[in-house]
Amino acid sequence: MKHTLLNTTEGRLLLSGFLLSALLIVLIGFYGITDLEIAKTLILVFVAHTVGGRAAGIGLCIINGFGALPTIAYNFYIEVLIVCFTYAAFVLSTTNYLRTEWMIKFMARLTGKALEQKNKIEPLGGIGIFFFVMAPLPVTGPVVGSIIGYMLKLTLVRNFTATFLGTLTAIIVWFYCFDFLEQRYHMIQYLFAAIILIVLIPHLKKIKNFIVNKTDKGKN
Repeated sequence: MKHTLLNTTEGRLLLSGFLLSALLIVLIGFYGITDLEIAKTLILVFVAHTVGGRAAGIGLCIINGFGALPTIAYNFYIEVLIVCFTYAAFVLSTTNYLRTEWMIKFMARLTGKALEQKNKIEPLGGIGIFFFVMAPLPVTGPVVGSIIGYMLKLTLVRNFTATFLGTLTAIIVWFYCFDFLEQRYHMIQYLFAAIILIVLIPHLKKIKNFIVNKTDKGKN
């Protein structure tokens, strides 16, 4: 039997990522017709997660009046979607299925981050992955956590159980912390601004280079 991409677990995960993305597009399209403000919020939350700002995504939902269940469910959905893509792409890039230049560079950065934390987590196994993903630190999160799980040779079920339980726990904690501040001290706007700034700082150089390149092209 011919060995194809869909015969691999990672290939099926990649397909799951595409299916989850299709459902997300349908959801955003629906609200784009029925409630444009909700559609804008859904897009901004997705963007926040893609640049590593799970807290920023949750804050956006709260500021725009999303309740507990929609906020937790949507942010968790986005994290699962991103993990399906990145985990599958990482494994497939190591097995020579995906070897494009930009993919190699991106996965090299993820590998570096994972290797920096691997030795700290290895003695704890799945429990270590859970606490690593749950921790509100810049280098933590489900993407790096799942890759560390792969490096530790955890089974996919054990790896994803620890990763997604840690993710869900973190989202719930962030939501109720933000909600507490908003209800009692009306501080979430300031905290949210600080989180956005923290998320953007590592990307300022890239943003500057992008603007400079666009300006140079415009002059030419």
